[in-house]
Amino acid sequence: MSLKTLVWIAVGLLLLYLMFTVGAPFLLALVVAIFLEPLTGLFIQRLKWNRLLASAVSSTLFVVMVMGLISLLGFKIVNELIGYSRKAPQYFQNASDLVKSLMDQAESMYRTLPPDTVAQLDNWLTSFTDWLTGLVHMLSNSLFTFASGIPSMFIFFVVFLVAVYMISFSLPALKSSILLLFDEKSRHQVEAVMVNLRRSIFGFIRSQLILSSLTYILSLLGLLLLDIRYAMAIALFIVVVDILPILGTGSVLVPWGVYLLITGDNTGVGLLVMFLVITVIRRIVEPKIVGDAVGIGALPALISLYAGLKLVGVIGVFLGPLVVIIYMAARKAGLFQFRFKL
Repeated sequence: MSLKTLVWIAVGLLLLYLMFTVGAPFLLALVVAIFLEPLTGLFIQRLKWNRLLASAVSSTLFVVMVMGLISLLGFKIVNELIGYSRKAPQYFQNASDLVKSLMDQAESMYRTLPPDTVAQLDNWLTSFTDWLTGLVHMLSNSLFTFASGIPSMFIFFVVFLVAVYMISFSLPALKSSILLLFDEKSRHQVEAVMVNLRRSIFGFIRSQLILSSLTYILSLLGLLLLDIRYAMAIALFIVVVDILPILGTGSVLVPWGVYLLITGDNTGVGLLVMFLVITVIRRIVEPKIVGDAVGIGALPALISLYAGLKLVGVIGVFLGPLVVIIYMAARKAGLFQFRFKL
């Protein structure tokens, strides 16, 4: 691989990182504009509208749909999140106090063991207590940060909606500008990459939305049946944790259920049953939903998720698979066809 190719790869990765951070509302708007393009094209071909009118109508239909969903569900979820975030530190502190009490009881029980064993158990308990305290503080701070970040989210949302209109108006010109950056002989390969990218990325987004929606619905129904307060907010929190690699719904439901059982609340049984139901249903439907939509195997997807998380944080959860998808699309288009020679 030449130095020029490596430089272009580095520049591309940097641009991807910037798009997923400061450029996130514009990237999301670009995805929506591409998603709306078939509807815009239908208006242009069937109704003989010009580009400006067709884009304005399709974008307005999208905005009306989003605002309708926000009116029906969004405000209630935000109110529950704010209310839950105010009481969450007390919940976490109660859980921390309970675990500390259990640790003290366990410590008094094993003091009769040999000194070496007692020292080893002390180290384990200290490490576990430190980890639990850090987890409690992290969750508490995360909820507070989320609640305090709602004004910034509103600005993000407004910029996103405006960008949907602007990008939808100029989508063909934007595509032409990108193609002009490449040599005429390479443009057909670039177009092939763009087609494969659109198919793979939309397959990835569609599969994740379906799985996240399924998890949210099952979590919400379970929490409502158990008569738990802030059901909509907690279900959303479960979905966010479930998106992160390795963790899953069990990271929320299992510790919560065990804690309730320790405190004598039988609701913990319901939470554990809910975790089993969600896990079984997801394991049944996930292979069919994901299938070949993304175009990468399960192992590369897991590696890209974990590597992205470790390298650039939560943004890497989405950036990692995207890098793999772009690479696979470029390979299918005939790029990066290098071979090692010994």
